[in-house]
Amino acid sequence: MNIGSAFRQDTRTANGQIPLDLPEESLMLTGDENIADVKFVVIWQIDPVRPQDYAFNISNQPETVKAVAESAMREVIGRGQIQRILTADRPKIEADVQELMQKVLNGYKAGILVLQVQLQSVDPPEQVIAAFKDVTAAQQDKDRLQNEADAYANRVVPEAKGKAAAIKQEAEGYKLQTVAEATGQVSRFNQIYEQYKKAPEVTRERLYLETMERVLAGMDKIILDQSGGQGQGVVPYLPLGPLTPRAGQGDRK
Repeated sequence: MNIGSAFRQDTRTANGQIPLDLPEESLMLTGDENIADVKFVVIWQIDPVRPQDYAFNISNQPETVKAVAESAMREVIGRGQIQRILTADRPKIEADVQELMQKVLNGYKAGILVLQVQLQSVDPPEQVIAAFKDVTAAQQDKDRLQNEADAYANRVVPEAKGKAAAIKQEAEGYKLQTVAEATGQVSRFNQIYEQYKKAPEVTRERLYLETMERVLAGMDKIILDQSGGQGQGVVPYLPLGPLTPRAGQGDRK
């Protein structure tokens, strides 16, 4: 049984039939207040267990089945959203309509079994189908961009977390090194201070000599013995050659 469409006999066509749209049957309102053009087929048979119900409880059985099918489809479509009705929900719609039809017919004691409901087509109305195609294309672009953004985030976020962990680890190492050095300096200072309290003069002289050793290391030095050179006829010798600029360099200046 076709609902939403019919066929007219015409010998001019190859199969002798012309399909006809029946908008009064096929146009249905969705749950989000859009219109869907729904064409479907219902396959049914007389219940072999209770054929007497089919024969005596209802009249004009095919029209009854058609009316129940159209009513059930309108109820199911009226609960859905247009985008899902046009795409993912088709199997669920078929199953829900079949179940609802069978429930209603059982209530009538109609003696009818609904074997299958098949959606032939589910489209927007012809007047707005171009706009729906634009909306669908925009939704696909949105999904594609969202997937690209998710892929980028999945790649960049772990890299950033890795860099952050490396920086944190490096900072922790620097902290431990600095604390260890400071602790060592404090320990050395305390040791020197204890020695200083025991022998201040000796400690000052040792610190002075250690400091001068560090400061003068690697430098050219001239040492004059003032105690031996005053009034005893000793002439100090100054090796000025290495300390003065070469003659050629002086000429160039």
